[in-house]
Amino acid sequence: MKRSVIETALGGLVILVALSFLAFSVNTAQVGKVSGYELNARFSGIGGLAVGDDVLISGVKVGSIVAVTLDPETFLANVRMSIENHVKLPADTAALISSESLLGGRYLALEPGAEEDVLKPGSMIEYTQAPQNLEQLLGQFIFSMQGDKDKQPSAGESAADAHP
Repeated sequence: MKRSVIETALGGLVILVALSFLAFSVNTAQVGKVSGYELNARFSGIGGLAVGDDVLISGVKVGSIVAVTLDPETFLANVRMSIENHVKLPADTAALISSESLLGGRYLALEPGAEEDVLKPGSMIEYTQAPQNLEQLLGQFIFSMQGDKDKQPSAGESAADAHP
C-alpha cells in the first residue's frame, strides 16, 4: 500500500514537471514573435531563409519572417516580414539575405536608405539582394587561383621569357 502511494505521488510529480515545461515552452515561443506591420520583398533566391527567421538592422532584431512563397508568374520568391511598429523604414530601404556564419542559419538584413518617405504597411521593398552561393564563390576562387598558376613562369623560364 505504501509503495502504491509513493508511485502515485512520483507519477503526479512527473506530470506536473512536464506540464510546467510545456507552459514555459509556449510562453517562450510567444516572446520571440513580433507584432507590427508587414512588408514584402522579392528575391531571385532565398538560400534557406525560412519562416521565423530574424529581420535585422545593424545586427539588432526588428522583426521576423512571416511567410515565404513563390510567385507563379515571375518565379521569384516572395518574402513577407513583420516589422516592429516603432521602426519606420525609408522608402529606399534595401533587403539582403545574409548568413550568421558559414554553418549558421540565414537572416534578412535591412539597410535603411536616405529618403524622407517611409514604407507603408504592405509595401514592397524594391531593392533586394539574394544570398551569395558559397559553392559558386569557392569555385570562382579555385579557378582564379588555377589561372594565376598558368601565368607564372615555370622553373626553367625567367620572368622575361614568360611575358613577351
